[in-house]
Amino acid sequence: MGYAQLVIGPAGSGKSTYCSSLYQHCETTRRTIHIVNLDPAAENFDYPVAMDIRELISLDDVMEELGLGPNGGLMYCMEHLEENLDEWLTEELENYLDDDYLVFDCPGQIELFSHVPVLKNFVEHLRRKNFNVCVVYLLDSQFITDVTKFISGCMASLSAMVQLELPHVNILSKMDLVTNKKEVENYLNPEPHLLLAELNQRMAPQFQKLNKSLIEVVDQYSMVSFIPLDLRKESSIQYILSQIDNCIQYGEDADVMVKDFDPEGDD
Repeated sequence: MGYAQLVIGPAGSGKSTYCSSLYQHCETTRRTIHIVNLDPAAENFDYPVAMDIRELISLDDVMEELGLGPNGGLMYCMEHLEENLDEWLTEELENYLDDDYLVFDCPGQIELFSHVPVLKNFVEHLRRKNFNVCVVYLLDSQFITDVTKFISGCMASLSAMVQLELPHVNILSKMDLVTNKKEVENYLNPEPHLLLAELNQRMAPQFQKLNKSLIEVVDQYSMVSFIPLDLRKESSIQYILSQIDNCIQYGEDADVMVKDFDPEGDD
């Protein structure tokens, strides 16, 4: 069985930086992971690229040949990937063993994981190839400055959860750049009645029933919660990695290593 993270989130949320830091952390702890680039517009990487969608199709070529803009071109590239899952992706996956760990660095167009079926079909293909997959959803912690943006982030994450139907680990990225951490920490374990009161203050009275329903989704079903990520702290990266490993049952099938020792010589 293989293992995979699908790293998604809005543009600028720190997905590639997360992948790079994760790779460095695993290298330090002598653990092997393989980073896969699924962004046809990517140019520079701070990690070794194990598989690269640009070997199949690149955004620059699509924009030049078809006259599409950046967003339309990217959607064309991802749909081309979807059409080549049985050929290109299957061939690439054959280079990896059953217990290999892949991390897919995805583009940031929100429609890819909210309502377009490209990534849904992509993960279904991975599961057919016997991969356990977990979605890692990143949201920029500097974006969470008030309750309306927090609810917006929760709804975007929930939309991805419903669309992809996979275990989710939601991360507040760039905590190392936040100046007022107390402001953000208030949203890690929020009090629902305080959220509702603040939301009602910021929005017109006719939205109060909608506000109540939104807060109930966030609170009662406990479907969306965020873990802070501070890339300056190895313990923060390790904690998030352990949460993801638990979701995909990484290591549960590993053989127990038995080490020989000499009891008489062991002082």
